[in-house]
Amino acid sequence: MRDDDTRYEAVSSRDARFDGEFFFAVRTTGIYCRPSCPAVTPKRQNVAFFPTAAAAQGHGFRACRRCRPDAVPGSAAWNVRADVVGRAMRMIGDGVVDREGVPGLAGRLGYSTRQVQRQLTAELGAGPVALARAQRAHTARLLLQTTGLPVTEIAFAAGFASVRQFNDTIRAVYARTPTALRAEAGTGAGARTALAAGVPLRLAHRGPYAAGEVFDLLAAEAVPRVEEVVGAPGARTYRRTLRLPYGTGVVSVDERSAGRWLDARIHLTELRDLTTAVHRLRRLFDLDADPYAVAERLGAAPVLAAVVAARPGVRSPGTAEPEEFALRTVLGPEESARIVVPHGTPLVEACGTLTHVFPAPAALTGHPVAGPLARALADGTVRLDPGADRDDAERALRAVPGVTAGAAALIRMRALGDPDVPPTDGPDAEEWRPWRSYAARYLGEPPRAVAHGPGPDLPSRTPQGPSCGSGADGSG
Repeated sequence: MRDDDTRYEAVSSRDARFDGEFFFAVRTTGIYCRPSCPAVTPKRQNVAFFPTAAAAQGHGFRACRRCRPDAVPGSAAWNVRADVVGRAMRMIGDGVVDREGVPGLAGRLGYSTRQVQRQLTAELGAGPVALARAQRAHTARLLLQTTGLPVTEIAFAAGFASVRQFNDTIRAVYARTPTALRAEAGTGAGARTALAAGVPLRLAHRGPYAAGEVFDLLAAEAVPRVEEVVGAPGARTYRRTLRLPYGTGVVSVDERSAGRWLDARIHLTELRDLTTAVHRLRRLFDLDADPYAVAERLGAAPVLAAVVAARPGVRSPGTAEPEEFALRTVLGPEESARIVVPHGTPLVEACGTLTHVFPAPAALTGHPVAGPLARALADGTVRLDPGADRDDAERALRAVPGVTAGAAALIRMRALGDPDVPPTDGPDAEEWRPWRSYAARYLGEPPRAVAHGPGPDLPSRTPQGPSCGSGADGSG
């Protein structure tokens, strides 16, 4: 959408396709909303448009209570774009500003803090601090309304530097105190119960979602003790362990959904990892994709038209652990399964068959097959974080002994979430850009990193505790 009149048409028709792509604010009420907000459409002269929620908040507008504009799918533009703004947005989403500040973000991007501030503000209407602040506010609302944790703990878990900053931000964004925000949801669980049960989420997506195909892929790739897919097709649950900046986590996501979201639950040893865990799940399930744009471009190609029409909502899944995926690609399924116990990190408490976090690169530097890649990942020669330059990463991968061109392309597609990687063995067409990764999914061309066969004997299945459950009560 390139002009405000077209955006206003989307608002007038309450078009959910553009939720997260832009936001509109009403000057007479001081409220900002998503395009699909069910409220009465305001007059055109009273409406202002913003590219991000942070920009709307920066102009003094508060989040709408009805449409929850802070809980929309992310913009697909950040996955497509490889420039500094796109890389910065992916890193802010992963919590880099909260952990390392703006200087840390700028250093990872290879720019000065002033350059990063100027470019983000010019294009998005908000700098990195404001963008991270908007994200922290969303995380805080989620914790307030889905857990019974004390407000003070929530403030620091969401990334705020002080309780005062937390209170001021919540009042500015939601026009309510944290206590009032919690009262609306009627959260009644105690703090200990909330930690044991995990954080329930609804992970929003845009348009149709071919969940069956995604869960088929995850089931085929699952590495024992690290991942599992349980249940019958159509009602499966995917679970896996995560290594996170401050601790570990166990996440579960349900295939069946009652709306345009996936129900999930995240159990963390350290709640400060919530934002990072959510964004890793979103990348894994490709929840910020724009299926309408993909179908429009690929459906116009004669070789793809029929299959695009027959399979709406096909996604190009990413990965929750980029370095893990790269190592598994090189190791293959059997060896990936074999090294989990001797080199992985045991969970404090098992969740079903999940017992370990996949080995970190530093633990595999001496491995005869994965060693060269593990050393390159451990020393930073190869970077696969959300802000990595994709071209640089692929070149660095190809220079590592044992990493083939096909493996490097697959890692770029999955670990770096590049939507425009062409099929490795099949037709390619410039007119499919920037969605060639999706074309490969439709054509069945991309190789699978792990075509999982029988691995080592699994531990006996333990009773499923509350941390392993799924189901969601909040929006994330």
